[in-house]
Amino acid sequence: MRPARRGFLVLATALLVGLPSTAHAAPAAPSGKSPSGPWPAAKPGGARVVKERWFGLRMVDITVSSPSVNAMLPVRLLVPRGWSKKAKRTWPVLYMLHGGADNYTAWTRMTDIAAMTENVDAIIVMPEAGRAGNYTDWYNGGKGGAPGWETFHTYELRRLLETGYRAGSRRAVAGLSMGAYGAMKYAARHPGMFRFAGSYSGVMSTRLPGIPELIMNAQAAERQDPKAMWGDPIRNRNVWRANDPAYLARNLRGMSLYISSGTTSRLGELDPPGAPWSPAHLSEPLSAYTAKDLVAKLRRYGVRPVVHLYKDGTHTWPYWTREFKRSFPMILSALGLESSSEEAPPPQEEDEGIWGLLGHRSPITVSGGESSR
Repeated sequence: MRPARRGFLVLATALLVGLPSTAHAAPAAPSGKSPSGPWPAAKPGGARVVKERWFGLRMVDITVSSPSVNAMLPVRLLVPRGWSKKAKRTWPVLYMLHGGADNYTAWTRMTDIAAMTENVDAIIVMPEAGRAGNYTDWYNGGKGGAPGWETFHTYELRRLLETGYRAGSRRAVAGLSMGAYGAMKYAARHPGMFRFAGSYSGVMSTRLPGIPELIMNAQAAERQDPKAMWGDPIRNRNVWRANDPAYLARNLRGMSLYISSGTTSRLGELDPPGAPWSPAHLSEPLSAYTAKDLVAKLRRYGVRPVVHLYKDGTHTWPYWTREFKRSFPMILSALGLESSSEEAPPPQEEDEGIWGLLGHRSPITVSGGESSR
């Protein structure tokens, strides 16, 4: 990439995360407090559920003592009608992952997912993932150790749900922003674990020019050592590759995939009239930039995801909610459930936007269907 184009992405990164003048390592945690965040430290022994709190008949928050993160972590569940820990059957599972600088309550706090899934015969799982955990077992200079978010989600929590909450082996995963990255990465790093992966405005290719700077600056903005997660992008390129959905694209064969993002960062049809523009909306064209790289690699392996790269639209909940609802029939199908929706996911839409500035042309073509705009 020419220096001017690289400079554009670095500038966009700085605007996106509020580039700090210096990086800060996370302060040492006091005794009894998890070093991974604002939670109590894990109890001695293996992963286990230590608390339940019910909200009505369907919603329950469980607290998991996680050795991999060294924390007592909350997880929100929506259980289906007829669910019981003593049931002889199991239920398919949909994991919904939250974005950065947010928490496990995001999907129920910001959307109508509880009402939307009221008649869905599946368990909906919304786990804590940290403000900047990035769905990763951290490298920590080669020492490993906490936080091990990937181990928590894909092993500890999964096993607890299967042994204690009647979770089955049919699984789907979806998320927004940081959680979109997590959904696609988990699906790629654990072939066969998920039948569907949905990404709404996430980074899909972590090693494109400008993207490592974006990721490390975002970590620094959360007062984390920017190299603690994956190390140095050059010296530890093997770690960066191992966490790159685009590099792992081959592993996504045979899976149902939905990838969406805005491309321009401009206010769109779901934004209130007169809404102020925010530098955070630059996440949309940057997300689309990485999505196009992943999709190009997927197609080399014969994988044809449903891709919706719409034009105008901001890095906000109205768009993520819309994309989740459009992908919902695919989710239900992957889980072996019937869909009551007759709306098919929209085709991908092209836009010059950032691509004109970067000199890229999209490798994606639209085939069939009508534009949603």
